[in-house]
Amino acid sequence: MTDTFRAHLSLFATSLSLREQRGAMLASNIANAATPGFKARDMDFQSVLAAQTGAGTMAVSDARHFATGTPGAAQPGYRVPVNPSLDGNTVELAVEQMEFAENSLRYQTSLTLLNRRISGLMQAMKGE
Repeated sequence: MTDTFRAHLSLFATSLSLREQRGAMLASNIANAATPGFKARDMDFQSVLAAQTGAGTMAVSDARHFATGTPGAAQPGYRVPVNPSLDGNTVELAVEQMEFAENSLRYQTSLTLLNRRISGLMQAMKGE
């Protein structure tokens, strides 16, 4: 029975953990916006979540099939700037602030969904 609860909650827990890691990465980018030579880092959240939960890419059963996904996309990487600065810093403050705000909103959404899932399980256990 514990495995059933774990299965119901693991996606949300993994999502929250990854959102927290991404938020720390984006906050570091914002904090180092004026540091010469600093390279902005980010992660492809969907790829990392798929790798963590085992969803991964579609299996290819024939050599003529196209492989899906991007190899290595599940790892944090460096962001390619639209307007690189002369001092080598790749942080674009407006982009980082927008990404940070979106990540925070999605974190709150994941937390709300997790709370609702827990409330639903609690009601089911109480027989309401």
